[in-house]
Parts: sequence; C-alpha cells; structure tokens
Amino acid sequence: MVYYGQSSCEQDTERYVDVVKYVFSSYRKEVPLVINTMGWVKGEGLLLLTDMIRLLSPTHVVQMDVYDWKAMAPLTPNSVRLAPGLYTKGKQQGKCKQMDLSAAESWKSSEGEEDASAPEFKLFYIHPEFPRAGVAGEARVHSSILRDMSILGYLGQLQPPDAVSVLPLHSLVPYQVPFNAVALRVIHTDVAPSNIMYAVNASWVGLCRIAEEIRCQSAGPVLLTQTPICDCFGFGIVRGVDMEKHLYHVLTPVPPEKLRLVNCLLLGSIAIPNCILVSQEGIEGEIPYVTSEYNYSILGSGKLRKKKHFKKREYTFQCDYT
Repeated sequence: MVYYGQSSCEQDTERYVDVVKYVFSSYRKEVPLVINTMGWVKGEGLLLLTDMIRLLSPTHVVQMDVYDWKAMAPLTPNSVRLAPGLYTKGKQQGKCKQMDLSAAESWKSSEGEEDASAPEFKLFYIHPEFPRAGVAGEARVHSSILRDMSILGYLGQLQPPDAVSVLPLHSLVPYQVPFNAVALRVIHTDVAPSNIMYAVNASWVGLCRIAEEIRCQSAGPVLLTQTPICDCFGFGIVRGVDMEKHLYHVLTPVPPEKLRLVNCLLLGSIAIPNCILVSQEGIEGEIPYVTSEYNYSILGSGKLRKKKHFKKREYTFQCDYT
C-alpha cells in the first residue's frame, strides 16, 4: 500500500503513475488481480486510463457505460493500441506529453509481451439499466461521504470494545514519537519549514517506511525535500506536537509490531471529518483544534460549516459532518 494523499490524482499524474508501478511491482501473478480504476474518463483522465491499460496489460477490461451518455467510445484493444496516452504513445502517434517513462514504455507486464502499446485483452461492455448511474455530480458527493465514513470506521478501532459511548480524541492515549525518529513530508503543497508544525498538528497522516535510514544529530524535526514512493502501513492522527520535548503525539490503530517499521509521516490533503473535531463531548469552553476567533483572510485557513440536516431526495437523516 502507498499513501497518495489526495482524493484525485489530477494535480500530480506523474506521481500517480509512479505509485501504480511501485504497487504493481509486488504482484507475483499467483492469484488473479482486479484493478479498480477511477471514474475520471474525460480529457487527461481518459489518456491516463489508456496508459494504465498499456502498462498493466490486463487480460480483461470491463467498461461500464454511463446512463444516457454516449460520449465515450468502447475501449477495444485496437482503440487502445492506436490512441495517444498521457505519457505513452499510440501505434501511429507522434509527440505526447514528455516525461521520463522509458522504464514504463519498455515494461513487460505479461510474459512474452514485446509491445507495451499493443495490449491484447477481452472487452466486456456493460450498459446499466438503472437511471442516473454514474452521474458525475452525485458521484462526487457520495464519494466524499463514503470517504468520511471510511475514516470514521478506521478510527473506530481506537475505541475500547467495552466503551458505553464514543470516546473523544482528547481522552485517548497517544504514542509519543521523537521528532528525530521519523521523517516528515507534506505531499500536496509547499509549506515553509517554519510552518510545518502548524500544518501537521491535528492532521491525518500516512504511517510509512522509506528505505533510507533516518539520521539526525539534532532533536529534529527531519524534513524531506521530495515526496517518497514507499510502503504505507496505515494511518493516524497527530493529536498534538510537544515543541519542548520534541515529540509528536500520534493516535493510530496500527499494531505496535508494524509501528516499529514506521520512519516517515506523510501529510496529504485528506481532511479529518469535521464531526471528530466539533462533536467532542465532555469539553467545557473552547473545543480543542477548533476556534471561533480567527482571521479567515489568512491563506490556507477555512471554516468548518456544520449543518443540522442533510437532505437527499426523499430521505432525511441527521448529519454533523458537512
């Protein structure tokens, strides 16, 4: 597993390709492999999908059409062979977007495969029979809700099995991690070193392992200058930063035997669901990590908007996280 750190790869498709190559390199072919691609099939998304088919050389491709939308042609072996990709060339194509993908273009995913631009596969073209299937606007809303639910379910592993009610973050005991024991990197944007600790505090992080040994003579922190492509063992929340003792306080359900391998924290743009921050029971006065007095004109700041209800079609249910 690799922590990409964003819900969309649109801003950094090069790293997405590198991540796919890294993950696929561990596939040993003893068992079937199912690749669930993204729903981004317009513009550069379709070009990137063409690259993925070429690089991974699947035996079968299942293409699900969108209800009442005929803009996307079937991804037949011949069309993939001829069409331009984002980083790879088609059979009869000239220039394409430049990138050092020499290894990718010569990548032979199938034994005996000599031409990465000419994969042979069987296409299954499926047309859904239910209305509004694949409507882009609804898909984005649903994916955001499902992502929040997935994070909440993951953090639910932190709760004691015999707990009567959900315990808030401030009542859970975190791990203490020395600054100089792990490297730190913000994936999705550039952050000045002086602001790194503000960025990482109360953030969702990937718990990863880089190949290089962490060597820091000072108390840290250790900051990476480039985003690594490396193994990820799970996720956590940096509940606090102790600047005096040079410690990160991390909450995570990852077992200790895996945590011993972690030497890198990657911070992406995946946000902690708002309800975790604004619904902390047992707090008097200011809620930790949440303030009502702040200058929202500062770049990067934002408000947590809390709605009492979320209405979807004929269904109405309580919701605190939007």
